[in-house]
Amino acid sequence: MRKKRRSIQLAFLTLTIIGVFVVRGNAERWCPFGGVEAAYLYLADDDLICSLAVSNFYILAGVLVLASLLRRAFCGYICPIGTLSEWLRGIGKRCRVRELPVPQRVDQLLSLLKYPVLVVIVWATWRAGELVFRAYDPCYALIGRHGEDITFWAYLISGLIVVASLMLTLPFCRWLCPLAAVLTPFARWGLARIRREPSACNSCAVCARACPMKIPVDRLVTVTPARCTACLECADACPQRAKGALVLSLPGPRRRTLTHAALIGIVLACVGVPVAAAYAFPLPSFVRTRGEPPQTLATVELRVHGVSCRDRARQLVELLYRDDDLEIPGYLRIEAWPGQDPARVLIRYDPALTDLEAIRKAIVSPVFDMSSRSFRTPPFRIAD
Repeated sequence: MRKKRRSIQLAFLTLTIIGVFVVRGNAERWCPFGGVEAAYLYLADDDLICSLAVSNFYILAGVLVLASLLRRAFCGYICPIGTLSEWLRGIGKRCRVRELPVPQRVDQLLSLLKYPVLVVIVWATWRAGELVFRAYDPCYALIGRHGEDITFWAYLISGLIVVASLMLTLPFCRWLCPLAAVLTPFARWGLARIRREPSACNSCAVCARACPMKIPVDRLVTVTPARCTACLECADACPQRAKGALVLSLPGPRRRTLTHAALIGIVLACVGVPVAAAYAFPLPSFVRTRGEPPQTLATVELRVHGVSCRDRARQLVELLYRDDDLEIPGYLRIEAWPGQDPARVLIRYDPALTDLEAIRKAIVSPVFDMSSRSFRTPPFRIAD
């Protein structure tokens, strides 16, 4: 199983690197933790933090389903930080770097740190309305293409994780990862679980030493800790695996064993289905509504250059809400997908009070700025 899992890790890491540095895509739009950071603002204001998208919610939902089935398998198969940290410890072993001993009690206390980290990040993000954690995010240091918004602190934290990973197994994943704190309530009751058959076990504790999350597998009949990543390193290392001493099984009286193929299929489905859904059902990441809808509505879909982020979408709304002779009267609902160029903008309006030409003029015509006492040219251009 180890080779199969390494192949999946390599595939996702390669896909991430190609998407960021070759295709130059915005990998933040596919980060499940982005869905956690953006949830409150999207529910409260109907818009998203710049650089995030509704795809963050889709992929978060998939990861939560995966946690409900296979605990923290996302960490052991998909997460680039988890992959690199695990590989670095492998390099440390080959270079004969001894692993620093961490008593179990200390390990349990350190694992609680991820909860205050989660609370601080979410609170600061909701309060500021921006991704304040980005300045310290080791994952963003990997996927941000070394842009100007990556700070010294992000590189410093990344460097500390690299050094610590050479001497410790998955230190960030075990103790500090805020996404792990989100996954824990779901993973705690994950359906599939490692089961140890005491009659076949010779109590050698090899499985516990092999576990990257430091779970005392040898002392458990059923591995229920939420930090289990379903990596099956314990089962691979078990000298009694041929006798079924350790198996991954589903609940029920028959305890049906989950095959490697089924496990991999679940992991890939919980990522692939949300990605497909994000493209098949692209919900707007910015919505504004004014007034009560009339009995008859007209809808126009525009492609608008310049709607690069949430703030630009707000400027677009201000132009449509303008109070000069180009004012659009009556009901308006603006749905936008910022970040693309041109961005998709869907406008619903009352055809009895206005028309498409009036909407076009409102978007592209200069508006008088009271502060500067001059006309300001909008930054938008309608394609086609």
